Amino acid sequence: MSGEATAAVGGPPRWVLHVDLDQFLAAVEILRRPELAGLPVVVGGRGDPEERAVVSTASYEARAHGIRSGMPLRTARKKCPEAVFLPVDFPVYEAKSTAVMDALKALRWDGDPVDVEVLGWDEAFVGLRPGAAQVARDPVAFARQIHAEVLAATRLHCSVGVGNNKLQAKIATDFGKPRGVYAITDDTWFAEMGERPTRALWGVGTKIERRLAVLGIDTVAQLATADVQVLAEALGPTMGPWYHRLGRGVDTSAVDPTPWVARAHGREETFQADLDDDAQIEAQVRRITGRVVDDIDAEGRPAWRVGLKVRDRAFQTVNRSRKLPAPTSDPVVLADAVVALLAKVERKRPVRLIGVRLEMVEPEGGYPR
Repeated sequence: MSGEATAAVGGPPRWVLHVDLDQFLAAVEILRRPELAGLPVVVGGRGDPEERAVVSTASYEARAHGIRSGMPLRTARKKCPEAVFLPVDFPVYEAKSTAVMDALKALRWDGDPVDVEVLGWDEAFVGLRPGAAQVARDPVAFARQIHAEVLAATRLHCSVGVGNNKLQAKIATDFGKPRGVYAITDDTWFAEMGERPTRALWGVGTKIERRLAVLGIDTVAQLATADVQVLAEALGPTMGPWYHRLGRGVDTSAVDPTPWVARAHGREETFQADLDDDAQIEAQVRRITGRVVDDIDAEGRPAWRVGLKVRDRAFQTVNRSRKLPAPTSDPVVLADAVVALLAKVERKRPVRLIGVRLEMVEPEGGYPR
């Protein structure tokens, strides 16, 4: 099947839908500034393409010029000098995201409640709550309902992927962008995905793609028909079979509405001028650590492990971490522990980025998911 899904999609009664907001950050900014509609809009950093920062989101008009998330703002400006650059405004995006997720959680599918598994600011899985009547339902009609209700509640457009499981639905969403509905099912999996590269699978990154290529596995169909034992030996006894299931479009995980509980908090900062003074670098590590301590204080859980990330002028990145003697929220103790990791970083060039990560103790009763 190609193009937009139709209401006649067949298959088993279990359906999962993946909702992904279109150009989320840019769309929110355009709502605030309607005069930007139709223009190439780039959101990132402090909105100054002269500074060191990367693109967080680009409007579709900006993407037409080759601008992508993660690209340096300076590169984005070279690709599209006429683009409008805007700063990232986290509180506004968080509020809008909450409104979207509230709208999804309020949905009823043929009168039955749904579960919503939030994946981030701008995407979520939606599925019938366990116990709903096992009757034939039209997932495409429900996807249209999602479009309408999210738009009515937030004035934002979204794309919806439909599948017999989360894997299929997640992949299908990109086929329907923007503002579309697309279905990939058990019946159409190999027709849609078989000849695509393994990188097209949700869960297969560049490194795994390369490792699979060494085994002579370049396409989804080849992964699906590969020898499971060979995959297990090359990728591990757990991950090998798991990647084999991905190739066959198999995913048995349920839509889990349990709220996500953070395991760690971290912050990183790219400096506008490289740091080449030890005292200055230490001061920045302490300052950034203090910001992360504020984040874990809001969670009410102390840190048990600290991590440091250092990137130099040549973009060489080093990560170091250590377990603490005892969990603590003391900002001085934590800053001292992160600074101590600096001694394990062999620095040959000035530093352009520093990141600090604090892993917290588990909440009472453990992590829900």
